[in-house]
Amino acid sequence: MPIKALRTPDDRFENLPGWGFAPNYIDDLKGYEGLRMHYVDEGPRDADVTFLCIHGEPSWAYLFRKMIPVFTGAGHRAIAVDLFGFGRSDKPVDDDVYTYHFHRGALLAFVEKLNLKNVCLVVQDWGGLLGLTLPMEAPEKYTRLIVMNTGLPGGEEAPEGFGAWRAFNRANPDLAVGKLMKQATPILSEAEVAAYDAPFPDQSYKGGVRRFPELVMLKEKGADDLTPLSKEGLETSLKARKFWTEDWSGDAYMAIGMQDPVLGPPAMHYLRSMIKDCPEPVEVAEAGHFVQEWGESIAREALERFGIA
Repeated sequence: MPIKALRTPDDRFENLPGWGFAPNYIDDLKGYEGLRMHYVDEGPRDADVTFLCIHGEPSWAYLFRKMIPVFTGAGHRAIAVDLFGFGRSDKPVDDDVYTYHFHRGALLAFVEKLNLKNVCLVVQDWGGLLGLTLPMEAPEKYTRLIVMNTGLPGGEEAPEGFGAWRAFNRANPDLAVGKLMKQATPILSEAEVAAYDAPFPDQSYKGGVRRFPELVMLKEKGADDLTPLSKEGLETSLKARKFWTEDWSGDAYMAIGMQDPVLGPPAMHYLRSMIKDCPEPVEVAEAGHFVQEWGESIAREALERFGIA
């Protein structure tokens, strides 16, 4: 039975600041037939290196607008995908559709559909919770990593900051996305705030936004076990930890938005301990959770570190 989904009108994405990239769509991903996924695909299709940028909650590919031109300016290919429920991708109306493996399976199918190779994975937030599990399925495809303010939860008790965020999200089913982005990233202009609101004309489009905090593989404070929703991705996340610790053989670059109250320095240093040969992270003092808003300098330094600037 087809999944009932909404599609944000195209006119909501017109004249967004810093966003001159042409849309690309796939509507026949294996297992997701009939749902249309949006992605940006800039730079030469035959470039030696492809940067695969995966956003998180509650953002979309717009978050990478400052990084994409740096990658393509150095002659590389840059792809930024919108997860289902976000950006210009279709948005299933039933919250129950949005599970960990629904999202992860779509990303795996996307990488296969585009036959991506020599990939530099660029991840933050849920882009990391999901994206960091992709290389273990096809290690030969992935050669580099840029990782920012994310994690690979393993069933631990949720820190106080995340517990507060999950409670806030539950209390606000029509989350004011742009307002949240502005609070976390004060440097945003009002036009940029509107760009983060663009995918969501009303509450009915926000199922993906509502569901993500419930899927994080962390226990409620004082709970003996994970909820059924958050337990689904636990085994995969633990396998990914093992992969990054024991089997990863590529180059890594880590940047930390130091003002992030949930996935800031402690969480990122913990993640670094799991990534084989991950160098000392770059600290972006003024950045918060959405560190890609300082992405131009991060992208330039990563290219220099990798020797492909």
